[in-house]
Amino acid sequence: MKRWPLPVLATLCIALAACDQAQGNPVSESGDFCEVAQARMDAFLSELDQPSGDRFGGTVVAGSPAELADGMNSLVSVDYGANQHQVFVNLMTLIRLDDALEPVGYLAESWELADDGSSLTFRLRPDVFWHDGVPTTAEDVAFTYRRATDPATGFPNASAWSRYVSGPEGVEVLDDLTVRIRLEPHADWMAPWRNVAILPAHLLSDVAPEELRQHPFGTRCPVGNGPFRFVEHRDGDRWVFARNQSFPESLGGPPHVDRYVYRVIPDQTTLVTELLTGGVDVYVGARTEHAERIESSAEARMVNYPFRSFLFVVWNSRRPQLAQPEVRRAITTALDREEMLEVLGGGYGLVANASVPPFHRGYDPAMEDALPHDPDQARRMLAEAGWVDRDGDGVRERADGLPLSITLNANTESRQRVEVAEVMQAQLAEVGIQVHIQVQEWATHLGELTDPEARDYDGAVMAWLTDFEVDDTDLLHSERVDGPLGWSGTNNAEIDRLLETLPNVLDPDESRALWSEYQRAIVAEQPFTFLFFPDRLDGVSRRLRDVKMDARGEWATLTRWWIPESDRRRRAAADG
Repeated sequence: MKRWPLPVLATLCIALAACDQAQGNPVSESGDFCEVAQARMDAFLSELDQPSGDRFGGTVVAGSPAELADGMNSLVSVDYGANQHQVFVNLMTLIRLDDALEPVGYLAESWELADDGSSLTFRLRPDVFWHDGVPTTAEDVAFTYRRATDPATGFPNASAWSRYVSGPEGVEVLDDLTVRIRLEPHADWMAPWRNVAILPAHLLSDVAPEELRQHPFGTRCPVGNGPFRFVEHRDGDRWVFARNQSFPESLGGPPHVDRYVYRVIPDQTTLVTELLTGGVDVYVGARTEHAERIESSAEARMVNYPFRSFLFVVWNSRRPQLAQPEVRRAITTALDREEMLEVLGGGYGLVANASVPPFHRGYDPAMEDALPHDPDQARRMLAEAGWVDRDGDGVRERADGLPLSITLNANTESRQRVEVAEVMQAQLAEVGIQVHIQVQEWATHLGELTDPEARDYDGAVMAWLTDFEVDDTDLLHSERVDGPLGWSGTNNAEIDRLLETLPNVLDPDESRALWSEYQRAIVAEQPFTFLFFPDRLDGVSRRLRDVKMDARGEWATLTRWWIPESDRRRRAAADG
């Protein structure tokens, strides 16, 4: 069997009382679920000593325009910020990527893939506890897997499990720390296990799959097992986490800072001011026009790095004015995306033409010349597709009189996306396409896209965070058009074939050839207008030490951040 062993871990000794915590579901007891869950966390962690040393203490405050949509519920969340907090802050994945972007164990101390690729066995660490004192076991992994592969749950990235045996038949608990998962042999079997945080079976196993999205666990009282425990959530204002003193020494031990606060500050001008005046320590996703101001400050510095996201425009091909690929290609051709990158992205990044990023093994540089800016060509393409300005009002119409008029949605928390919509409005008007702009609050914006019953939109400016292994099945496979991520309504047999074939190809040369085919098919279908792969920009206070950010995300090394004692703010001031 193939085996990736990890160092043998010493078991963390915790007071015996911790192992005697009641393991019942708070729902079945008297009192509100969250009141009981919070009380259990307080009781367990209050008995543990806080670590001591020069690096321990203080509060880190991060500021971002967006709320953590769906909170810490890893089974329903599609939000980048929420996922980052699930896997690096409050909860744990089975495996993670190290500084060299190589897979290493996290909740799992080792794993084995069967020689024929038909099963995957994880051995868990024995020293990980939920924040209410209950040990994390193989049953938690099995529960999370059963719910993630149950269609009633509505797991948003269902394609992650497309080659796994779903439901109870796909998982077997061998003992308290060993779980076996059944799967079909395929290339990217690692991917879901570094993205999906494990949830507590002892708290959620009685919750019906279809009720998980609304359950208070996600946003009111997430009981995690990660390096930070939940303290408080004020909707639209902040999340507060405190150090988990029981976090295993085998994984680096408890975090250095006492508390971590995530503040929601929708206005990014306010955000940069907060960074430079000490109100926040990290300005997440800094705007490019703030970079020079941050760099020249004595209080903060810029951190920028190539990232896994791309900015794009979702087209709803269910709309008659957007149903033709020729129209969608003409829209992209009419746009000056190089100028957008320079003006709106500060030149930090690379123009995109498909969802495969430059770091990916299948990236085809030849695609960089696809659909260059050419307004005259865009006009010809629209005319050939039957869209002509028949009444001289500057807007093209179809033969039946339908105008080529679209509404473009953007979320109010991202000034860059609103600006993209404004630039598109001006540039598309030059080729006879009328654009109306609708700015929405993020939760409403996302809800319109992800709810199949509420897809009342033409286009939407979005950002997408791809994994280190690209799989667009949920976005683009015809069988997923009614799923949470079936935004475009794409129905293309060639794209379906490639999406189904790519995960099974292990030969590098054959794989690269197929990835090139895939990118060409995406350019032809144009379900989205891909704008650019932006670098990630973050403003960081100079009082913070050992801050490392890379393609994994902002919070991958949060546990090692520390603040010199002379620079620590009072906790009450930081918590507002």
